[in-house]
This record gives sequence, structure tokens and C-alpha cells, in this order.
Amino acid sequence: MEDQYNPRLIKDLLQDLSSTLCILIRGVGKSVLVGNINIWICRLETILLWQQQLKNLQMNKQVNNGLTLSDLPLHMLNNILYRFSDGWDIITLGQVTPTLYMLSEDRQLWKKLCQYHFAEKQFCRHLIPSEKGHIDWKLMYFALQKYYPIKEQYGDTLHFCRHCSILFWKGFMKTV
Repeated sequence: MEDQYNPRLIKDLLQDLSSTLCILIRGVGKSVLVGNINIWICRLETILLWQQQLKNLQMNKQVNNGLTLSDLPLHMLNNILYRFSDGWDIITLGQVTPTLYMLSEDRQLWKKLCQYHFAEKQFCRHLIPSEKGHIDWKLMYFALQKYYPIKEQYGDTLHFCRHCSILFWKGFMKTV
């Protein structure tokens, strides 16, 4: 809590832990709790104290320290790329930095994009193997795009939390 890193995740974890522990304590005799019930009640009280401390946590206003998109970890950048439903958007983002270029050339990314927009029958008719005998999914995507209409897709919109100054996809947030 001192560094205020991911308080929402901590809150969700503590909520899950306390509700599970409450269920186990209520079912004493039927449950699998090992040890003295008073120790488990003490642990529950500790969790409740942590939850109260989390409620009282005052979030510091984050100061812009000049972080950019390329400062994000690779798995987050990759997650962003996998959310695009248009190949041109992926190519455009790949031109921003060498790291994003490397991620935008990922075969699995293009395969998923092909599988999303086109039926298996469609790409079986237009297979484009590379020199090594592998399927070039990026080339396949653009070739299939010429023959078949692309699904109109409006993906999850990115939201900004004014309280903690983070970007998130609403579909991945638990409602409180």
C-alpha cells in the first residue's frame, strides 16, 4: 500500500480472501480448516483491518514523469496489439518503435486476426506458404481481405480512471 501500486487488485484479492474465509469459518466442523478457530478469526480480523486501511488510502495525484507507450512492459504492448481488429492499425503501430515492429510481426497475432475475420474454408482456398513452408499469416490476411469483406468490429473502448490515472478496458474491470 505504501507505493500505491495496483490498489484495485489488492482490494479484489482481499475481498475474495475475506469472503472465502468467512464461508470456511461459518462452516466450522464441516470445513477443512486446520488449527484453532480463534487463529482463523484473528486472520480474518487482519484481513478486515487491511481492507479498512485500503479504504482510507489517499491516492496521490500522479505527476507526469514523461512515460510513453514504449515504456510499457512487452506483455502489455502485445495485449494492446492483440486488441486491434484491423491489420493496417497493427502495421501503423509497428512503425512507432523497433519493439512494436517486432511485436507487430508476430505470426500468432496475424493468425488470430485471420481466424477472427475469415472462416477456415476461406483461408484454405487461398493458402500462401512462405519459402520455409510455413503459412505467412500477415500476407494471408491482406490477400483474404481482397476477396472477402472484413467484419465491422468496434472493440472495447479504452477508459481513463481519473482517480488513479490509469487506462483500462471496461470489460476487464470487476464492478464493486
